[in-house]
Amino acid sequence: MPSSYYLAELCAAEMREAAARKPVILLPMGSFEDQGPHAPMGDYLSAAKIAEKIAERATRDGRETYVAPVVPFGGEDFFGYMPGGISLSQSTLRAVVDDMLRCLLRHDLTRVIFINGHGGNCGVINDATQKVWLERQVIMPSFYLWRVAQDLLPGIIGEEQAARSSGHGCNPLTSVVMHLFPDLIRPEHLHAARTPSDVWGLPVTGFTSLAIGDGGTITVPLEGGDTVPGGVWGGDPRLCSAETGAQLVEKLVSIGSEIVQHVTDHSDPQTGKAIL
Repeated sequence: MPSSYYLAELCAAEMREAAARKPVILLPMGSFEDQGPHAPMGDYLSAAKIAEKIAERATRDGRETYVAPVVPFGGEDFFGYMPGGISLSQSTLRAVVDDMLRCLLRHDLTRVIFINGHGGNCGVINDATQKVWLERQVIMPSFYLWRVAQDLLPGIIGEEQAARSSGHGCNPLTSVVMHLFPDLIRPEHLHAARTPSDVWGLPVTGFTSLAIGDGGTITVPLEGGDTVPGGVWGGDPRLCSAETGAQLVEKLVSIGSEIVQHVTDHSDPQTGKAIL
């Protein structure tokens, strides 16, 4: 077993030796924004922790895996209203991701998996990794944790409970934080969504969407402070639990380790090119 699963904790000699073995590198990304009044703003903490657990399990199963330093600032979308929050413009985030991949590819470290914890990062990751594919025929998959966790939730707590508890500031992320970082949850601030019934004379259907007409929806250039001022949307965070979070994390880690296995089994060990 390595001295650490974090690249930042390896000494230079260890890193050179590891690089020669062409390990898998996990790139965790998240955001630093409003996650509801009860939860820590840094959802990147959960992405980094889950990446660590994936690396540990995958390495234990015989596939050497490390975690790169987390990118804590997400791609800017509609959370700029939050005091203290920090985000990157989409163009800046793209430059950051391109530079990270350039540094890894320079040394033929091609077995890269993004462990993503923010929807505003998805477009940038897709565009950057597609560029690598077109230029080098290397596939770098992205594992969007919360989208997958949302799909897993009904199987853990049932369809009805999942519907009542799901949304921003709710499940799945609040349950995950309750499990991974229980001391960072503020129970006194747990409450149901307090969303305005309408904005600009139209019903709110999302952070930047309003209903109009008979079943119509429009997207408007508003921020969450205008439409979802409490940061909680779609569900009741009081229905979240550490027990649910533990089951979600276990399933996410299991899926993540399977992604590591697939990347190692379906890429050429010398060139890194995908074996289709």
